[in-house]
Formats: sequence, C-alpha cells, structure tokens
Amino acid sequence: MQKIRVEDAVGSVLLHDLTQILPGESKGPRFKKGHIVREEDIPVLLSMGKENLYVWDRTEGLVHENEAAERLARAVTGPGLHLSEPSEGKITLTAEYSGLLYVAEEAVYDLNSLEYIVLATLHSHRPVEKGAKVAGTRVVPLMIEENILAEAERVAQSHNGPILEVKALRSWKVGVVTTGSEVYHGRIKDKFGPVVRAKIEGWGSTVIGQSFADDDIPMIQGRIREHLDKGAEMVLVTGGMSVDPDDVTPTAIRELGGELVTYGSPVLPGAMFLLAYLGDIPIMGLPGCVMYSKTTVFDLVAPRVLAGEHLTKRDIAKLGHGGLCLECKVCTYPHCPFGK
Repeated sequence: MQKIRVEDAVGSVLLHDLTQILPGESKGPRFKKGHIVREEDIPVLLSMGKENLYVWDRTEGLVHENEAAERLARAVTGPGLHLSEPSEGKITLTAEYSGLLYVAEEAVYDLNSLEYIVLATLHSHRPVEKGAKVAGTRVVPLMIEENILAEAERVAQSHNGPILEVKALRSWKVGVVTTGSEVYHGRIKDKFGPVVRAKIEGWGSTVIGQSFADDDIPMIQGRIREHLDKGAEMVLVTGGMSVDPDDVTPTAIRELGGELVTYGSPVLPGAMFLLAYLGDIPIMGLPGCVMYSKTTVFDLVAPRVLAGEHLTKRDIAKLGHGGLCLECKVCTYPHCPFGK
C-alpha cells in the first residue's frame, strides 16, 4: 500500500471505495476498489476533498484484476459476443445478436482448473437473445501473477476454435411432407402443419410448402423430391415414425438415398425422431409428440442444424444427458434443465 498525491495517481490502482456526496442528490461510491485512476478523474477526486490516495504499490510480475479479467475474456471470446467494461475485476460477455451459444466445454474445464482463474458460462447450445448475458470472467485476487494469466491465455489459444461463440441461425427454405392415410384422405384435420410452421418461422426460416402423402413409400419419396425441386434446403416429414408396420417414413427416406444418422433419439419426448442427410440436405422425421408437446427433441436438434451444424450419431447420443423433459405445466424452456 502506498499513499500518494492525487495529481501523481494516474495509472494507480485504488485500494478501497471512494464515496461522493452530492447534497440533496446522492451519496454513494464514485470510484470503486480496483479502479485505475485516469487523468480525467483528478478534478473529480479533488472536488471530493481527496488530496491524497491509498493505492496499490505496483510490483513487477503482477497484473491488476480488471486487466486480467479483460485479457481472459478476450482469450476466450469468439464471434457474436460483446465484452463489458471491467467492473470490480469482472467482465460480462453478452450476445451481439440472437442465436445459439456454443461453448467448448473441455476448454472451460481446463481454464477453471488453473489457480485463481474464473470462467462461468451458460450451457452450450442454449438459444440466446441479443443482449443476453452468456458468460463472465474474473480472477480471484486483486492482483494475479503474470505467469498464471499467461498460462490461461496459452490454454485458451491451444484450443481448436473459439471457446465461446454465438452462431446466428440461417434463414432456410423448408419443405414439409405430412404423411398418414387419415390426413391424406381427409378423415381428420392436419394439426402437424401449423405447429411445425410456427416453429420454423420462429427460428427465422420459411416453409416454402406443405404436401400430403398416403402411407405409401413411392408417394412419400415423390413429395420429398417435389420440395427439393422447388429449392428446399431442409425437408421435414411428419407422422409415420412409430413401430407400426404401416409406418413407412424411415424406409422411404432410406430408399430415397438418405444417409441415416439416427432413427431414434435418447430424448423424451422425441424417442422416435429420425435424422438423415440427402447429400447436404437434412431430412428429419418428426414423431407425433412434436404436434402436442411444447418442447421436444425437435427444439434441440433443428436450431443446431439451422446454425450450420452437420450433426453426427455422437451428437444425438449426447442429448441423452439432460434429454428428459419434466413436462412442466408452464413451459419455461430454455430456462430449464431440458437439453442441458
């Protein structure tokens, strides 16, 4: 600790809060502990009656908490994130635009295993709105050793790709094929289409058309081809996803040439979900739960595809951890454990 004249304090670090009293207006901390004194602060400090300050005696090899938090934040930040100004040794990261948050979990574990390093984030693949708080960085002591901070930066740089990133959802052209003889022959009203359309449009994409097919493999395949010919970049096939012998959607997609990623998912609701790729075009077979459950496997998978991911069997398998929806009376997804 060192006592110095205010005029000589530029660049020094305050060791305690300094309160400013404005009679009839306010009373509170004007400068907080850890603040680095700037040239423009000098007149304010003098007006507060501060002619001398107690500041940190700078020591070679030590980094102030504000600078350390900012360096750590910059080391982990990828596209789509905004860094706040440092406050009491903490930097807050917010989303620059709406999209999906991606977190390199192993890198987060590695960083937080270092002494005095703190990186707290939301779960990966969480939908976030523009301006949402997604992460925070800080260090534990007021001053941290340079070699510890440098090691944190090295760990961050050694990771392949950004540790934190927000990916915007692309606007896709989506075709919908509704299967089932009961709907095709007009015996019951289609309830799948409006639900799927609302979700797709809510994610910023467009349903370019919906067609209907009987439980007939060639007819289902023909409907899929029609959407592809019209420029569909994704095709959703609803119905026909159970284990009944006449539910032929999976067979139709396989025989069309689709590369099957999964038929079935470790998510409830959504166990009968299908994902395949016809070239680069994703085709999803949607189980009946999408029609009546507020949140399902569709809500976990589709946004990731719309963000540009090419999902694998392993990606689907990982959904089992956190893949049980509690089916609350009032759905609060994504502010809940589902999909985390």
